[in-house]
Amino acid sequence: MSDKIPVLVTGGAGYIGSHAVLALTDAGWPVAVIDNLSTGFRWAVPDGVPFYEGDIEDGDLLARIFAEQGTRAIMHFAGSIIVPESVENPLKYYHNNTAKSRSLLAAAVAAGVPHFIFSSTAATYGIPEVSPVTEASPKLPINPYGMSKLMTELMLADTAAAHPINFCALRYFNVAGADPQARSGQSTAGATHLIKVAVEAALGKRSYVGVFGSDYATPDGTGVRDYIHVSDLAQAHVLALGALIAEPVRSLTMNCGYGRGFSVLEVLDAVDRVTGQTITREIGPRRAGDPDSLIADNNQIRATLPWVPQHADLDTIVEHALAWERKLSERG
Repeated sequence: MSDKIPVLVTGGAGYIGSHAVLALTDAGWPVAVIDNLSTGFRWAVPDGVPFYEGDIEDGDLLARIFAEQGTRAIMHFAGSIIVPESVENPLKYYHNNTAKSRSLLAAAVAAGVPHFIFSSTAATYGIPEVSPVTEASPKLPINPYGMSKLMTELMLADTAAAHPINFCALRYFNVAGADPQARSGQSTAGATHLIKVAVEAALGKRSYVGVFGSDYATPDGTGVRDYIHVSDLAQAHVLALGALIAEPVRSLTMNCGYGRGFSVLEVLDAVDRVTGQTITREIGPRRAGDPDSLIADNNQIRATLPWVPQHADLDTIVEHALAWERKLSERG
């Protein structure tokens, strides 16, 4: 279809970015990827997708990509995502997530790229007083990671007000799972995502799963989170791109979650169910800054996009994560 414009995916060799590339290519969009491979994997980019190894801070490279690919939209996933690291090394996060996003945005404006989709986060809300969280909830990040992403959101809004570019910022809750066809998944060594850690434990790659805090104001005392399947999240990006193209003067900021939460223990029980074995749990103290509950109010995305999640089932998310973890083990 003629409305499928060329898209550049930054960080397209990483976890979420690679799933966005799959969703775009599956739907027939022309796609190219830029990734510096600091945390991504060259093999995660499908055959036939133009790949540029480089940094989004490199304006000359971006200008060349835009010209060679005829880029008309950017999906921006490149960045650093580990919250504790952001507290220890804030300048890394303000550089990778904020300053580099500014460079990318400047290159997009200079080249006249009209559409920009940004990988944001529920960490922009900090510790919300009310859960589920709406997009209008106060943005009070409690760590440099959340602040670095919020600053980029603000930059996007100001830039869209001054230039012919519109954007969609999607605030992710807890992304989990893997491509149902096992074409990609969470592959980073030492990942901190609960479901990734739990399936590693189930396969004997870890001896136990640490549970941080058992005295939260939740039904079983452990933290409650909204887990969204990475393929459903990727599909939301494709639909958001269509919405930006359909209404070029409108920008969007939307939560990406299912609107229901599971506790840490419920997630571990699901892994036990799926694997038919019991993971060793070690209860430890709370981590600083972990809210009791963080669940998305997703009414806005459901009202704005024709988004119908296909994998909104905890056991399914675990099954796909487990299948990918087994494939990684075979890869060696």
